[in-house]
Amino acid sequence: MTPSPPSMPVTRRNTPDRVLTRSGRNAPRRRWRGASVNLLYLPALFLTLAFVAYPLYEVLSLSLNQWNGYSQVRSFVGFDNYVRLTQDGYLPSILGNTLIYGFGSALLQNVFGLGIALFLDRRLRGHSAVRAMVYLPVMISGLIMGYIISLFVQYDGGVFNEILGIFGVAPVDFMANPTRAVLIIMAINVWQYTGVTMIIYLGGLQSIPHALLESARLDGAGSWATFRHVTAPLLVPAISTAVVLNLIGGLKLFDVIVSMTGGGPGFATHSLSSYISNQYFNAQKAGYSAALGVLTFALIATMSSLLTRMFRARQVEAL
Repeated sequence: MTPSPPSMPVTRRNTPDRVLTRSGRNAPRRRWRGASVNLLYLPALFLTLAFVAYPLYEVLSLSLNQWNGYSQVRSFVGFDNYVRLTQDGYLPSILGNTLIYGFGSALLQNVFGLGIALFLDRRLRGHSAVRAMVYLPVMISGLIMGYIISLFVQYDGGVFNEILGIFGVAPVDFMANPTRAVLIIMAINVWQYTGVTMIIYLGGLQSIPHALLESARLDGAGSWATFRHVTAPLLVPAISTAVVLNLIGGLKLFDVIVSMTGGGPGFATHSLSSYISNQYFNAQKAGYSAALGVLTFALIATMSSLLTRMFRARQVEAL
């Protein structure tokens, strides 16, 4: 019986579609594992398309049409609604009100929020109660807040006018003057959302290493010098977040205006957001309302992008 020839060892070539790794697993399986991880992005992508991209497409499409918001018929008018933006006599004052609500609220909210945060960071007695009291208005709806403040500032039977009557002072119609009404609405927005800014700055202050502050004090730096050269540069991320959020909230202010003045007297206290609602539901001009929405979106996106870029550069300089 002749012995069979010895079998030659079989070597497996490393082809591009099958590469052995140290763990014994091949590269295609690892690539499939990476692809399965990427599938986790699909829910976020779906939500973005459903609640951002699709509504933006619908607004852009509607802005090119004339529609009353109710009928089944739309008529294509091209860019007529955008041309009308340049011809609307109310739009300049409304745009000015929007900028006052946005930049005025952002400035005051950050000043008050930072001041309160610096006070609470010292952890004095009762700081928890103060923090809760400052944050409490945030938990109230802006619409409800407007109705509550209306009880104080209304001409007939308002709380403030009742107090003035006790001292023999004639009642004041606080919301009759457009400038004063705009400032009152802005003040309400500042008071309601200063608590959010306070929380942001408290988080930033508590993330600063105490060793840096102690080193500054040992070097003879006073309170202002320590804040200017140590605290403020390290607070740039918190400042950026607070300013951008407050600016966006002020530029799209809606609920307080609707509940307090409805945009009046006349159109004197409207913001772009409340004017959009007025043109859609009251004037039944859905196409023009959509064009106003595109203008509002462009304004907020531009302002927030510029501020974010500016603070990012400041953050790099601080680092």
